[in-house]
Amino acid sequence: MFEPRVALASLSGEADAAWALNAANYAGIAFLGGIALDGESRAAAAAMVADRDRTEFLPDDPFAFLDRELSKLDGAPLRAGFNVRSATVDPIRRAARICADRDAVLEINAHCRQAELCAAGCGEALLRDADRLCQYVSAAADAGATVSVKVRAEVPGVSLPATARAVAGAGAAAIHVDAMDSEAVVADVVDAASETDLFVIANNGVRDRATVREYLDHGADAVSVGRPSDDRAVLRRVRAAADEWFDGRPEAETRAGSEATR
Repeated sequence: MFEPRVALASLSGEADAAWALNAANYAGIAFLGGIALDGESRAAAAAMVADRDRTEFLPDDPFAFLDRELSKLDGAPLRAGFNVRSATVDPIRRAARICADRDAVLEINAHCRQAELCAAGCGEALLRDADRLCQYVSAAADAGATVSVKVRAEVPGVSLPATARAVAGAGAAAIHVDAMDSEAVVADVVDAASETDLFVIANNGVRDRATVREYLDHGADAVSVGRPSDDRAVLRRVRAAADEWFDGRPEAETRAGSEATR
């Protein structure tokens, strides 16, 4: 799906094309966003800005913004992705078509836990509703996009291995797992993904060789960096650790073979 096996995780209101280009030498993909696409999700994002002084992307036209930011990465030495939020499925299709045209990954946000977004049916609320999440995945995949799903661990009542199997069946190519404080859940997701071609990206606390190796030892296909994604010293350590690990691993042991890489 991407090389090197380091991703940059989206940061609300910060992860734009300039952010991605700043780290282009250290990552194989950058997930821009997140971006709220429809009225309900945009109202939730605006409320978070007003009430919590959060930073969010709230352009007048989110689809034009998505296309414009992706266009800035044409020819860049890393793949682009865009993390999107929506309370309804039609905007997912529209965003997926834009991503497909740009050879970018459309990442469905089933991750954010802010109350405003959950009340609108986005983020973690979508993770709790597997049927609706799979509708989103199918809509995006049918529109021609490569689809990733961003999820989080430690959500009561949610089995991430079951989620992995479900979204893979709906057409997802990747699952991006925020392990929270349950790093071993990555191994459970990898076991479930082994029944499919799902690419597993592990996130949370990735900073150095030890944290990279922990997730890769659990079987993850790649790791992602969140908050320190603008810190080149951290990125240099993470890239070096990922390169070291994959360069030293027999090709036969690598689930994601050459056909899944760029």
